[in-house]
Amino acid sequence: MNSTILSSLPGHSQLRRLVVLRSIAVVTQLITLTVVWKILEIELDWQPMLLTIATLVAINLFSWLRLRSSSPVSNPELFAQLSVDVIALSVLLYYGGGSTNPFISLYLLPLVIAAATLPARYTWGMAVLTAACYSLLMVYYIPLPHIHQHGDDAFNIHVLGMWLGFVISAVVVAYFVVQMAQAVRQRDEMLTRVREEILRNERIVALGTQAAGAAHEMGTPLSTMAVVIGELQHDVAANQPALRDSLTILDEQVRGCKRILDKIMANAQDGGAILPRPVDDLMAEVLDEWQLLRPTAQYQYHSIGVQPAPLISVDVTLRAALMNLLNNAADSSPQAIEIRTRWDNSHFKLEIRDHGEGLSDEVALKAGSAFFTTKKEGRGLGLFLANATIERMGGTVRLFNREEGGATTELTMPIVGADTRSE
Repeated sequence: MNSTILSSLPGHSQLRRLVVLRSIAVVTQLITLTVVWKILEIELDWQPMLLTIATLVAINLFSWLRLRSSSPVSNPELFAQLSVDVIALSVLLYYGGGSTNPFISLYLLPLVIAAATLPARYTWGMAVLTAACYSLLMVYYIPLPHIHQHGDDAFNIHVLGMWLGFVISAVVVAYFVVQMAQAVRQRDEMLTRVREEILRNERIVALGTQAAGAAHEMGTPLSTMAVVIGELQHDVAANQPALRDSLTILDEQVRGCKRILDKIMANAQDGGAILPRPVDDLMAEVLDEWQLLRPTAQYQYHSIGVQPAPLISVDVTLRAALMNLLNNAADSSPQAIEIRTRWDNSHFKLEIRDHGEGLSDEVALKAGSAFFTTKKEGRGLGLFLANATIERMGGTVRLFNREEGGATTELTMPIVGADTRSE
């Protein structure tokens, strides 16, 4: 399983934090024992204490290997990891003065971590374990030898040890609580995105169902209109060129609508297959079809990129999304719109530049929302469906104003076969 996916699993992320904290604890323990040995010159039973620290190091190495496994890290496993730390601390404190050791307050750390990461029963279990170890160390322990070199300063050294234990506890608790709060925020954001995506997909499914029914029902009136237009063209006198031209345009529009309906029905039958297409072929096909449906719309097209053109994933919904974006720009622009395409090894980018009034604050905030429109006869679905389609295929749509005036719609799509994980 991918390491990024593993790191996002709750059990794995919590175990990773424990491993980091244990590594810090091992380093701190070694530094403390060195200070006791070299500076304070206190003789302790070093062998079992060093053996305990070595055991923690071995367990940490095993835990790092465990993090590479795809099997989930369960709550009992996390509890066992914390219990190992409690037992190791108890062994060190046993040989270091028991309950008289100023670092006895470190028992609070595994309890706080258990309360932040595990269910209530495990937290209470940790509370019982730490309380039992503390109670035993009040009776069974090896006393610290008297510090003859320091005389009356022994109490001050003890107070200093209590201060250091508090600082360590405060740093660890703050680190772990901050990490947990960040994890909770990330989870809430992910749930919000998933919820919005589910609602959007439900709307799209409902619209798709209605569109399929409408496509079936519109076939008959369009056929009737085609017949009537053909009869009118036959009856129009030769001295009425304006009317004949208008009927020709109507005939082309009706035929274009029928082609769109035929595509909808055909793609509904084959499941809307997604196929790789060269981007220049796709743009040529979309622009030709769009010009047929919008014969009065003017545009300038510029393409920048190394040939041969790369492939992107294409289905009928992507063509419809591009048509919607082109229509929105043409509706906003009194002049010809500018269409620019470029690509590199990983992405294909399309820019549609209009020369209209630009985006207002309200439009910039709500653009792409379902049923939001600034057009008198609009339905507020074009940009919404375009966004949904492009995001579903791994792309993004961004709308912004240009300093010289007008708005730009920027579409970005991944190239087929490109590795975009680092983007």
